[in-house]
Amino acid sequence: MNPELDLSLERIIRAPRSAIWRAWTDPALFARWWLPDPIVGRVDALDVRPGGGLVTQMSMDDGATYTPHMDAVFLIAEPEERIVFTNALDSTWHPATPQPVAVTGEFTLTEHPDGTLYRVVARHGDPAARARHQELGFAEGWGTVADQLIALVEG
Repeated sequence: MNPELDLSLERIIRAPRSAIWRAWTDPALFARWWLPDPIVGRVDALDVRPGGGLVTQMSMDDGATYTPHMDAVFLIAEPEERIVFTNALDSTWHPATPQPVAVTGEFTLTEHPDGTLYRVVARHGDPAARARHQELGFAEGWGTVADQLIALVEG
């Protein structure tokens, strides 16, 4: 991790890696935790394999009107160990200029005496992008969805 370019967070999840992997790979489960409540998420593509797409929509209020949230591609998918995606390429492998910031997200699952160590690293292309992501609330937003994931799998 490069502290000038990357942001990170960690959580101990009292659940096996298989349960977390399932929450990452089952579209119905993924939609339940991927966006901070009270935002309603919809999963249009969740093909968790290298080259597979990740496309989500969000509804701010009624769950009927959706707007784009993320259009990304998975770079690495190591079952029950690591997932890496980027929104610098869209789900059709075309270069993208995502708003508000381009990011490569790395999520690792490691055995821990209390369950699983869930580690997130958000990688950015330059210090300004990292600072923008931090200013926009990386810790709160990505932390909230990590906590929602925990609630789902520990449930």
